[in-house]
Amino acid sequence: MMRYNTFLLCLVAMLGTGAAYAQNASAENAALVPASATSGSPVANVYVSSTPTGASKNVVHAFTAAANGRLTPVSGSPFKDDLTSMAVNGKYLLGSTQNGKWVAAFLMEPNGALHWTTSTNVITHNASGCGGNSPIILDHTGASLYTMATSSDLCDEEFFQSFQVEKPTGYLNFLGSTPPLFVNYGQLTFSSNNLYAYQATCSDYRGFYSGTITGYQRHSNGLLTLANISAPVPAAQAGDFYCADQGAADPANHVAMEYQLINTSTELPDGLPQLATYTSDNSGNLSTTSTRANMPKSAIQYIFDMKMSPSGRLLAVGGAGNSGGGGLQVFHFNGANPITHYTGLLTNNLIDQFFWDNSNHLYAISQSAGKLFVFTVTPTSVSQAPGSPYTIVSPKNIIVQPKTP
Repeated sequence: MMRYNTFLLCLVAMLGTGAAYAQNASAENAALVPASATSGSPVANVYVSSTPTGASKNVVHAFTAAANGRLTPVSGSPFKDDLTSMAVNGKYLLGSTQNGKWVAAFLMEPNGALHWTTSTNVITHNASGCGGNSPIILDHTGASLYTMATSSDLCDEEFFQSFQVEKPTGYLNFLGSTPPLFVNYGQLTFSSNNLYAYQATCSDYRGFYSGTITGYQRHSNGLLTLANISAPVPAAQAGDFYCADQGAADPANHVAMEYQLINTSTELPDGLPQLATYTSDNSGNLSTTSTRANMPKSAIQYIFDMKMSPSGRLLAVGGAGNSGGGGLQVFHFNGANPITHYTGLLTNNLIDQFFWDNSNHLYAISQSAGKLFVFTVTPTSVSQAPGSPYTIVSPKNIIVQPKTP
């Protein structure tokens, strides 16, 4: 029996256009809009896990980011830390090891260097033998960490483990697990009040699509439990249904959701993904005024990642196209009002993952291209940072620790 996500298997090139901005792939090494270099302290630390050529273990590349987005390698980088998924809380970088057994804690030194402090065996709390501790995510306070694990005879059910991060060492104290759910592997996004988390999963199981929005409640000690929430799905055109996949919350209790139209006869995607916006109430329920008519389409066929800017005014999506390549695109996010187009594709490379800092920089990795891109994006301007893109062999995951409020 096989389960897979078609969005991760199909790689397709789709050129995007936007009224505000468009870029040709041949211009990728050039600045899009002249960016003025500024002096001063770094605004962020950027960490990228990667697999060196011919190596079986990963390393972590560490950079400091200047105010204009230019990256400088940290002394001692790359660090020989065998990590995949990573999360940061201002003091520690916490990373999943490749074997899925440990979550290691590293003190982030003032210059961005990593100093190991402790590791926690998270597999001991999963009796299924399926393993898996990735992806990992922290709540807004950085005090609670959540890992995804798998279970069942076929290892086709997912659940979240909750841990409390000990401040003195970064060790993880186990709090409990959510019930396993069948093929429910979407990433978590936490509401701005830190009381609820949402997970959207569009799965293709044996040729049949299903889309689910799952809600979780975060309790005062950090424990995550299932929440019985409502999340209405916009009405699709005749012969199709909407499949929810990817979510990103803003700082004001709104949540962006990606929807893919699926044809009920062929069980194949019908057109490009669309973006909806929801409002979360005090009970975690989601309401929306998004409709098929007012949800903008992405220029990216298969969205792998979606992140909200810290201001909540910009929404980035990235992924793959239909026959190779892919891209990164930014939309205006308008709270409860419909999301609106902003940029076309900022690159034509397949984009796997990205994060914002607090200084209008967007950092994105492309595994297939072996690149790390840096863009400066505000609601009114877009530029590629000096030095971008950077070459990194087989980048796997990225995390950003902002240094400015």
